[in-house]
Amino acid sequence: MIDLYYWPTPNGHKITLFLEEAGLEYTIKPVNIGAGEQFQPDFLKIAPNNRMPAIVDHAPKDGGEPVSVFESGAILLYLAEKTGRFGGESVRARAEVNQWLMWQMGGLGPMLGQNHHFRNYAPEKVPYAIDRYLKETNRLYGVLDRRLADRRFAAGDDYSIADMASYPWILPDAQGQDLADFPNLARWHEAIKARPATERAYARAKEVQAQSAPMSEEAKKVLFGQTAATGR
Repeated sequence: MIDLYYWPTPNGHKITLFLEEAGLEYTIKPVNIGAGEQFQPDFLKIAPNNRMPAIVDHAPKDGGEPVSVFESGAILLYLAEKTGRFGGESVRARAEVNQWLMWQMGGLGPMLGQNHHFRNYAPEKVPYAIDRYLKETNRLYGVLDRRLADRRFAAGDDYSIADMASYPWILPDAQGQDLADFPNLARWHEAIKARPATERAYARAKEVQAQSAPMSEEAKKVLFGQTAATGR
């Protein structure tokens, strides 16, 4: 059994995608980030960066005490190692998977997250910031589109954690993009969207989302006004 500390965001979706694909038993522990639940002391013991997702695996591969893991990329690597699935079956395949996973963690996620913030949440419109992250989003879409020109998935012909990490972040309407400009990316996106496990993962997201209210000004202060003192 795995406890998944989760909220329906792109990083949260990554983990439900894996768990549903692998058929692992898990329980969602909602962490309402707009209400500040990520700062609760018990959660900080698991996720000291006060961010979800995080997991506690009560049946680790070594049979020992429960293992907790935070950071979505680290969780995907842990689960791939635990199950022997979606992480690449050879040294070369794992290298492909890992580099595209790190590309998402270091580039696609952070840059598209800034796009979301300045386009949709910032209290004042900053044209330079909006333009900067709009263009960087477009560049990154292009990188993945070119990568997918001669392969089904990011790391090759096999679906992997690299795809699970990137898929939830491709939100063209929210990011000012048109998937028609990126035909290989559009094909990949549709293929993942149609997977039964993807449908199940996003159904779980709707269940959790139903527990929350629309983004309020107070929630924005919680999410976007954090300092070192916030998590003390």
